[in-house]
Amino acid sequence: MKTTLTIKGTHCASCKALIEEVAKENSCVTDISVDFNTGRTFLEHKDCLDWQTLKKEVESLGDYHVELPGKEAV
Repeated sequence: MKTTLTIKGTHCASCKALIEEVAKENSCVTDISVDFNTGRTFLEHKDCLDWQTLKKEVESLGDYHVELPGKEAV
């Protein structure tokens, strides 16, 4: 499956690398590409992906806010 989501707070190549590294540790994520200029994140994943877990893992890295697909921004 392919999903595009937004991660607010990304601003540099280090943000991109950090988020991509953590997301790839999730066995349900098959590929990820973060565009730190726009905050858009292109994610390829299996059906088993737990969105709340991914959100928690990414947001624990720093001042990031993950907008989950199909959800209103909080």
